[in-house]
This record gives sequence, C-alpha cells and structure tokens, in this order.
Amino acid sequence: MLGTPQAKQETLPRADRRLLATRYAEVRAQSLEICRPLVVEDHVIQSMPDTSPPKWHLAHVTWFFENFLLLPFLGGYRVHHSAYGHLFNSYYESVGRFFPRLQRGLLSRPTVEQVRRYREHVDRHMLDLIDGDSGGDWNEIAERVVLGLNHEQQHQELLLTDIKHAFSINPLRPVYRERAGVEDTESGRDPGWSAWPAGVYEIGHEGGGFAFDNEGPRHRVYLNAFRLAGRLTTNAEFQEFIEAGGYENPALWLSQGWQTVQEKSWRAPLYWEKIDGAWWTMTLSGLRRLDGREPVCHVSLLEADAYARWRGKRLPTEAEWEVVARTQPVAGNFVESGRFHPLPVRAGASQIFGDVWEWTQSSYSPYPGYHPPAGALGEYNGKFMASQYVLRGGSCASPAGHLRATYRNFFYPADRWQFTGIRLAE
Repeated sequence: MLGTPQAKQETLPRADRRLLATRYAEVRAQSLEICRPLVVEDHVIQSMPDTSPPKWHLAHVTWFFENFLLLPFLGGYRVHHSAYGHLFNSYYESVGRFFPRLQRGLLSRPTVEQVRRYREHVDRHMLDLIDGDSGGDWNEIAERVVLGLNHEQQHQELLLTDIKHAFSINPLRPVYRERAGVEDTESGRDPGWSAWPAGVYEIGHEGGGFAFDNEGPRHRVYLNAFRLAGRLTTNAEFQEFIEAGGYENPALWLSQGWQTVQEKSWRAPLYWEKIDGAWWTMTLSGLRRLDGREPVCHVSLLEADAYARWRGKRLPTEAEWEVVARTQPVAGNFVESGRFHPLPVRAGASQIFGDVWEWTQSSYSPYPGYHPPAGALGEYNGKFMASQYVLRGGSCASPAGHLRATYRNFFYPADRWQFTGIRLAE
C-alpha cells in the first residue's frame, strides 16, 4: 500500500525481480495496444478541457517512472529531454511547473514517434533499475514500480474514454474497434434487492497487496438497515425518466443539478441522440441504436441523484456499496472482454463489478486517521479530497486486476464522459 512504512530491504530476490519486470512490460505494452487502432492525427486531439490527447497520456505515464524512479534511484541517469518534465507533469506542484491542462491539445511536438522513443528510453532504464543494484531501498523501489503500473492502468481507462469523446464530436462517427458480438439476454424488471441489517461494519483496505493510499485506513462505520439493488439501472428505465419529464422537473434536482441542466441544455445522458424518433448512442464501435437492456451509461452524479429521487429511491453510500461488494468476486465485463461497452443486464444476475462505474452519494473525503504519504507522491490522491464524489466497481474500460472492493474512484458531480451509471439503494 502506498505510504506504508516498511523496513529497508537491501536487495530484491531475483525471482521477484523477474516477476516485476514481466509485469512492467505487460502493463506498458497494453498502453500501446490501446493506441494501435489510432492514426497519428488521433493522438493529438483534446476534445474538451477534461480530456487529454492520447499522445499526452503515453508521455505522462512515462514521465511518472522517469521522475519518481529513475531520477532518484538509478545512478547516473540523464533525462531523455529537458523539457519533458514541464510538458508531461500533470499536477505535481512540488516537482515543478507543468504545462496548462487546457492547452495539451496545442502540442504538435513532440511527435508521436518521439513520444514512443521516450517510452523506449525509459523502459530500457527501468529494466536496468529492476535488474541492477541501485543501492537504494528496494521496498521503496518495488512499491513505486507497482504504484506506477497502477497509475498507468488508470490512464489506460482514460485513454479509452478520451478517445471515445474525441470520436463523438467528429461528424464522421469514427469506429475505434468493430463491435464484438453480444448474446441475447433477458433483463427483467425485478432489480433483485439484497437486504442488510443495521450494525457496525468495517470498510477500507486491510493491508496485504497493493492499494492506493485513499483506500485506508480500515475503520468501522455504523450503517442503518438498507437494501441495495442487485443490478444496474438500464437504458429503458432511464428512458422512462426522460419521457416522464425528468429533465424538466426542478423538484427532482439538486440545486447544482438544475442549474447545470439549464446551462448545458441536458435532455438525456451524454452520447444519446434522437434520430427519426429513436434513441441512438455513440460507442467506441461507432453510432448504434440504443439497447434498452444495457446499463444506462455516461450520466453525472446530478442525473443519477435526480433519477433515484424520481424512483423514490436513493444512491448508496460508499460504505453500503463496499459491504455488499466484499461478498462477491471481482468478476464482470472489464476491458479484457474487448467490448469497450456495457453488456445487457441479465435477469436474476447479481453482479456488482464491471460494466459501469457506480455513483455513490458519498463525498470524496479522507477516512478517519488518513495521512497522505510524504513528499511529492502525497499529491497523488489527498489533494483532491474536496468537491468530488466517490464511484465504485469499475467499468468496461477498467482492467480486471486493477480493481477490488475497497477501490475508490472520484469525479466531480457534473462529470459524465466516463463510463458512469446507477445502482439504486433504499
């Protein structure tokens, strides 16, 4: 777990180094695989302030390894390019200045090929670090490598969501990957509620294995009796909300939500559009007729909250969600399926991971006793614990091995370009 102090280890066993090097190579290769269907021009698009060009993602995750591992631990290492620390630092104030996020799409240079050479340069030296004798604290080195790989996996999901947004604003409706086959399923109307008694529960990471610092410390919470829906809210169900005038009824909305609906003219989830009286949606496989059986996707917290209120329900707290998730395996529709889209909800299925990130009503705040790690890595999570809300469960763009019941994702209430959906509670 990031930030957990351990005794200094002078070396790392050879078998552990081989495993670490193999894992490093696998994760780094996956980022390039995600970008393989793109042409050079696709790599430089920044379609809105919240997204980043694919080229920037590829370079930033590389800068992370260079800055937090090679420079402090590999003796004699020289940076690949003196300007890259400025161009590809995301938000680490204690490391130095960074290029404005809003202007990342203005960077035609370095070229995509130059960014790839940057990755190759850092990868060679990272393998030298893992295989060599740096004389440093090997516990710290290994922990930072694992953190860097999990960081890159986060950006792999962002790569897919940012590519989708960029393609969505293109009138040509580009196809990132052809659609994988979907078997016929019956969704059913019954959400299959699970009931949980009032009591004291423990949540948070238990230690052992990797976790981000914001997942701990483990602590006790008291929960009133609650019920959680066994399945996600579907497109068909959300369409009922639209047809009932949900986007025109201020009584259903939080103040910020109603203001946002008016300012941005929201009338449906992101990527929904009506063509000849029927709803269609943009996907990474191009424009498709909306499937009512699929989980509703690309909704903000504000929309999720309004929908839940319209149904006479509410969103779960993150503690309620985690208590239920701990009883189920981390299994579902993740990025490995190659679908890059939520699957239709199965009748009678109780599945809490995958398909879409699930909004909770919990603000993103520190757990009792939380302290960010010392140094620049303390900026990874803790500095963002204000004005955002927690999502749980992972999505169809998340790597399966990246997730666990304690994983806390977080976004602003109006964000909806991520694969975000709804699970009701009461």
